[in-house]
Amino acid sequence: MAAKHLLIIGPPGSGKGTQAVRVAEELGIKHLSTGDILREAVKEETELGLKAKSFMEQGALVPDELMLELIATELDKLDGKGWILDGYPRTLPQAEALEKMLDERGESIDKVLLIDVDPEVIVKRLTSRRVCPSCNAVYNLETLKPKVEGKCDRCGAELIIRPDDTEETVRNRLKVYEEQTAPVVEFYRNKGNLVPVKGEGSIEEITAEILRVLE
Repeated sequence: MAAKHLLIIGPPGSGKGTQAVRVAEELGIKHLSTGDILREAVKEETELGLKAKSFMEQGALVPDELMLELIATELDKLDGKGWILDGYPRTLPQAEALEKMLDERGESIDKVLLIDVDPEVIVKRLTSRRVCPSCNAVYNLETLKPKVEGKCDRCGAELIIRPDDTEETVRNRLKVYEEQTAPVVEFYRNKGNLVPVKGEGSIEEITAEILRVLE
């Protein structure tokens, strides 16, 4: 199979991170999560990591140019291996800048997977999420319940609701996503490489559907 260059986009709570990991494993390509790339660069105190850290410490967003440099550095390490990028682009200027950077490298995006989920399903899914403040395990009252109600299976700590998982916050995040990402979806739709995938059903069913549309 030719090297695949994939993007995965979708609203918060659509399960895109989970699917990106599974698809990368199935296809033997690298999962590039911008969150992980950022954390790793900061932890290793690389030149770009230190620059990013100074923005993060001020509570500012890491500038697009810097994020692109970090992504380009990761692509250099892959030596031609395929990849699936998760967490970027979120805005139209980011999508255009990513396109330009890849073009300069002689690379392009084969397919953009859009994980499509009904907003009400997402609200229910995210407000059902519970996390362990002690060991960071994640549960869901709909799909992945703890064995003992309200307690972490691993360490027994009391589970909590994250501040960004309240209904009001979730609805606000969805609104922001819609405003920012709708133009990104349109951008790739016009390029002809957007592939919508229904993000409802079991994790396995969604992965199977993604692999089917990539055939």
